Amino acid sequence: MLPSKTTYIRLIMTMIFWGGTFVTGRWVSAEMHPLAAASGRFLLAATMLLMVTWLREKSLPRLDRRQMVAMALLGLTGVFAYNILFFTGLQTVEAGRGAMIIAANPVVTALLAIPLLGERFSLQRSIGIALALAGAITVISHGNPMKILQGNVGLGELCLVGCVLSWAAYSIIGKKQLLRISPLVAVTYSCVAGAIFLTIAALLAGHPPVVTGVSPRALASLVYMALFGTTIGFIWFYQGVHELGAGRASLFVNLVPVAGVSLGILLLGERPDSSLFIGGLLVFCGLYLINRREPLKTTTS
Repeated sequence: MLPSKTTYIRLIMTMIFWGGTFVTGRWVSAEMHPLAAASGRFLLAATMLLMVTWLREKSLPRLDRRQMVAMALLGLTGVFAYNILFFTGLQTVEAGRGAMIIAANPVVTALLAIPLLGERFSLQRSIGIALALAGAITVISHGNPMKILQGNVGLGELCLVGCVLSWAAYSIIGKKQLLRISPLVAVTYSCVAGAIFLTIAALLAGHPPVVTGVSPRALASLVYMALFGTTIGFIWFYQGVHELGAGRASLFVNLVPVAGVSLGILLLGERPDSSLFIGGLLVFCGLYLINRREPLKTTTS
């Protein structure tokens, strides 16, 4: 069965949702501590995902010990660490620049897959990785790579680089450990684990996930991130993976930084400099080479 137009529309909308989280993340991080914001987001998202999983699966699948450990690791990397770093980074980094830094996720994941998963890359993919990394460095350093060598990169940029590393670890763990679990169940349980870790940390640090004194805009942004950026976004994305295959569906992720930059300009009045566009072009060229299907080799006799 051919994929429907609805599948493509949902994937595009998902990328816009994910791009929008950088704008809403800026609004939330301006008013809430990163721990309070992250725990609030995932308490909402975990509740929503549990309801959806229960309705679709008719029950919550039981996990064995190995799967429970994997879920805890996914929660620690892709939810706990990622979101604390995400909200901390967006306190000082523009939404568009943040989205472009996060666009390096597939590249770092591919690099980690070499030693951890034993994957091998062709010359084409190696060139793509090099280009994308060069673009990410350009964006992070505002066009002056010497800043990185001199240690003059801001804390916000470093936190967003930490987001990339956290998500790469999440992806590697998922590939190695979750072969017998559906994506929806894996996302649900990892969000539940992450929400528990975040809430415990927030309470211990004295920053509980309460919204007293928070503006309606920040509150709506938090709900948006839980509903559209997490729950609906992941459900629609994995529906796309099911219908199109992981490779074709993943190509749509390249739209996230485009959405992030565009929404940052429209809603926050951001004015990206040339380093963002040059770095972004390098990242996109690199991602194209990484994801481009190479022609089959033929032999002649």
